[in-house]
Amino acid sequence: MPSNKSVSDAPIVQFTNCRILRDHQLQREDLWVREGKILNPEKLFFDEKGSADVQLDCKDSIIAPGFIDVQINGGFGVDFSLATDDFKSGIDLVSQKILSHGVTSFCPTLVTSPPSVYHQVLPQISVRNGGAHGAGILGAHLEGPFISKEKKGAHPEHCLRTFEAGAFQDLLATYGSLDCVQIVTLAPEMRRSSEVIQELTKRGICVSLGHSVANLSQAEEAVQHGATFITHLFNAMLPFHHRDPGIVGLLTSDKIPAGRRVFYGMISDGIHTNPAALRIAHRAHPKGLVLVTDAIAGMGLAPGRHTLGQQVVEIDGLNTYIAGTKTLSGSVATMDTCVRHFQEATGCSVETALEAASLHPAQLLGIEHKKGTLNYDSDADFLMLNDSLCVQATYIAGEEVWRQDGSGM
Repeated sequence: MPSNKSVSDAPIVQFTNCRILRDHQLQREDLWVREGKILNPEKLFFDEKGSADVQLDCKDSIIAPGFIDVQINGGFGVDFSLATDDFKSGIDLVSQKILSHGVTSFCPTLVTSPPSVYHQVLPQISVRNGGAHGAGILGAHLEGPFISKEKKGAHPEHCLRTFEAGAFQDLLATYGSLDCVQIVTLAPEMRRSSEVIQELTKRGICVSLGHSVANLSQAEEAVQHGATFITHLFNAMLPFHHRDPGIVGLLTSDKIPAGRRVFYGMISDGIHTNPAALRIAHRAHPKGLVLVTDAIAGMGLAPGRHTLGQQVVEIDGLNTYIAGTKTLSGSVATMDTCVRHFQEATGCSVETALEAASLHPAQLLGIEHKKGTLNYDSDADFLMLNDSLCVQATYIAGEEVWRQDGSGM
C-alpha cells in the first residue's frame, strides 16, 4: 500500500458546514477536494490515512454542481455570431462574466449565419477547461442554418439553407469544420435530414430539433436516427395540437428507442414560456428538462439596440425583439435567474431546479461522469448558494473563481 505522500502531495481542502447536492438530495456532509477533483473521504481516511490541509466553513450554504449553459449566443456586448478580429477576447469576456451567474461550462452558440461567418468564427472556438480566466468551453452549438423558413424566429431568412444532393457534404461546406462542434440544431422535416442526423451522431455531435414545422412522426424518426435534444421547447415550433402534438409530443412519445432519453431546452425567463407551459413540460418529462439562457449580446447591458448575428435587436426590460417587430430574439436572462424562476414557477424542489441547470445538460452531452454532479472523482466545479438560490461563490477545479463581495446578498 503506497504511503499518503506517494498518492499525492497536493493540498486537500475540506468544505464544512454545508448541504451538498448529491444523489438528487441536499445532504449535510463535508465536501473534500484535491487536484481539481471531488475526493472520497473514506478512501482518504482508510487507504491513505490522510486528512485536510485546509478547512473552509461554508456557513450553511448549499453546494451544488456548476451550471452548464448549452445555448448562449453571447452577452455583455459580445455576439458569438459576429466574425470580428477580436473574437477571442469577446469569448473570454463572456466566459469570465458568466462565472458570477454560476455558469462553469458553456456551449457558445451561433445563430443562422452566412458560411463565411462559420469559416471565420469556428476555428477561433476551442474546447478548453474553465478556471480563473472563465467558464470552460464544451464546444460550439450551431443553431441553423438548416431550419424551417416558417419557424425561423430571429434567424435571417436569406441565410437559411436546405440539404441538397450532397446532404452531409452541404453541411460540412457550410460550416467548414466540425472540430469544435458539440450541438447542431436542425429541422427534421427537411429532405435528407435523416442521413445528416446519423452522420453527426456518428461523430459524437448532439443533434437538436428546433426552428421546425415537423409533425410528431418526423420528430420520432429523427430521434430514432440519433437526435437527443429539442431546442427551446415551444418556441419556434408548431404549437401543441391534440391530434398531432408535433415536436412537443416527444416528451411523452412511446416511440423513443429503449434506453434513450430525449432532453429539451427551456428558456425559463418568464417571457419566452408561460409558467403554465413550463409546468406542463416539467410534469410530463421532468428528467429531460435542461435550462438554457439563449442569452444574446444584450445580456448584462442597458436597454436599447444590440445585435444578434445579422440582425438588430431591441431590448425592453426582459423582452428582446427583432428591431421594429414583436418577434422574440433570444433572452437577456442569466442562468441563476432562470433557475430561480423555474423553481418558483413549477414549485419544484431546490434539488430539481439545480439539476435542470447542471446534471441534465451534462447527461445530454454525455459528460456526467465528470461534470454536472458532485460524485467522487468528478471535476470540482461547484457553487455556493444561499437558500434563495443566489450564487455566493463559484469554484472551478476546486479553486474559487468568483465570490459575491457581500453587497446585495
